[in-house]
Amino acid sequence: MKKTLSYVLSGMIGGLFCFLLINQFPAKTTIIKEVAPQSKQVSLTNLPVVGPDFVTAAKVSTPAVVHIYAEESTKSAQDRLEKERRRNPFGGDLFSEFFGGGDFFGRNYYRQSGTGSGVIISKDGYIVTNNHVVGFADNITVTTHQGKKYNGKKVGTDPSTDLAVIKIEGDFTPAVFGDSDKLNVGEWVLAVGNPFDYLTSTVTAGIVSAKGRSLDIIKDEKAIEEFIQTDAAINPGNSGGALVDVNGKLIGINTAIATPTGVFAGYSFAIPSNLVKPIIDKIIQYGDLERVELGIGGYDVDDEFRKDYKLSVKHGFYVDQLQQKSPAKRSGVLPGDVIVKINQNDIKSYDDIENVMSLSNVGDKIDITVNRGGKELKIPTQLYKTN
Repeated sequence: MKKTLSYVLSGMIGGLFCFLLINQFPAKTTIIKEVAPQSKQVSLTNLPVVGPDFVTAAKVSTPAVVHIYAEESTKSAQDRLEKERRRNPFGGDLFSEFFGGGDFFGRNYYRQSGTGSGVIISKDGYIVTNNHVVGFADNITVTTHQGKKYNGKKVGTDPSTDLAVIKIEGDFTPAVFGDSDKLNVGEWVLAVGNPFDYLTSTVTAGIVSAKGRSLDIIKDEKAIEEFIQTDAAINPGNSGGALVDVNGKLIGINTAIATPTGVFAGYSFAIPSNLVKPIIDKIIQYGDLERVELGIGGYDVDDEFRKDYKLSVKHGFYVDQLQQKSPAKRSGVLPGDVIVKINQNDIKSYDDIENVMSLSNVGDKIDITVNRGGKELKIPTQLYKTN
């Protein structure tokens, strides 16, 4: 009986102690009860993927990118050497003339060769690449993404833009052109090349760093440069390869890298697709392109110039001088005319004229609209080489 009473008394004392403890710390107990059910385990494998998915872009674009091996023929090498000797008969290394660089008979020549990439742009096998990849070549071998080899034929080149077109025979899946004008700085892009004969295409990703870059790297007096700059890794064998958007559409032809070492160092450059397309269309139509000029000099028309010369037009290019035998002079353009339009392109400055002429070729016919004495006059003009 005493033992039972002792148990009951101990239980009462323990219960009273718990009651007092709960009432002494109510907030802490309440927080624990409310928070604990909301806690849950998080698995890192269930987190969403951050960033673009390039699988589709790579799958769409790689079949159109090819490897190019280009080589100069023996005859072309000999002809080139002979021209160099005529230009500089006393130049070169006398020792190598007699003892090195040639064969047993003293023929001192070497055959240029190189590799690069290209992009198939039509089902019947037209391929765009860089002029510096194939411009010197007589013999061209093309290897497709699937590893099949073809003999390539050079259709034509344009040194001013460093573009060239070659042709292989067959039925192919071409790249789809995108609109490079709609490309924004900061957008993701994919560089696709085929620099090795024994490997399939290489794919690297980056963002657009800048647009409209002029680097003075095309060594031509009429060079046209407005590169897309990216940080996608590109190396020399990728020249002529594709720059594509996240949908796999062609927005540029990879051309150059800025590097102190000869390999990728963070900056690469591509010719925008909206410049590539009209140039290659002309190469396919005409072959090698030759740039031509109107042969005019003068001033951009602004508000101050318009008031001083009492002109009725707000914008245009005021013709002050004309070269003898130039296309503009022979077509009937006169000093004092204000060029306001060429074809359907409005002219507000000389830069606008240069932009139109950059896409024009020897043999083209254009319409020059001038304001002469307050009246507009359309002058048909045939373009031709003046020197």
